[in-house]
Amino acid sequence: MQKITPFLWFNNEAEQAAQFYLSIFENGKITATTYYGEEGPGPSGSVMTVSFELNGEAFVALNGGPQFPFTEAVSFVVNCETQAEIDYFWEKLAADGGKYVEWGWLKDKFGLAWQIVPTKLWKLIEDGDRSRVQRVMHAVMQMTKLDLATLERAYEQR
Repeated sequence: MQKITPFLWFNNEAEQAAQFYLSIFENGKITATTYYGEEGPGPSGSVMTVSFELNGEAFVALNGGPQFPFTEAVSFVVNCETQAEIDYFWEKLAADGGKYVEWGWLKDKFGLAWQIVPTKLWKLIEDGDRSRVQRVMHAVMQMTKLDLATLERAYEQR
């Protein structure tokens, strides 16, 4: 069992959310489902939690009610090796009512925030050359979906 597990509070869409994420990420599976009993607070027999894995990482989705909607204060970063991978996750995670935000951020149809980021971006912005980093960050700030080729061109400019 991993030491820290994201615990995601949904209104009443825990099962649908888990299935949605499993349809997008490879190597996913549901590992357990719990149900509310007579003591509630959800209706007896309804799903309380769905435990699932995405690429070996454990998550728990809770049907907790509408009190605590998701905000951008917490997001998940999907590190992508290629533009094709960026494009895939960008489209899939925003499908069926999600929305594109900016700078590689989107919200899925459940309101959960995701950052779809090329892994190379981290190398580009960790460079000691401040002018290169500034050019890359300027390019990021002009984008909605991140474009790896544009970021690389911004880095290479002289």
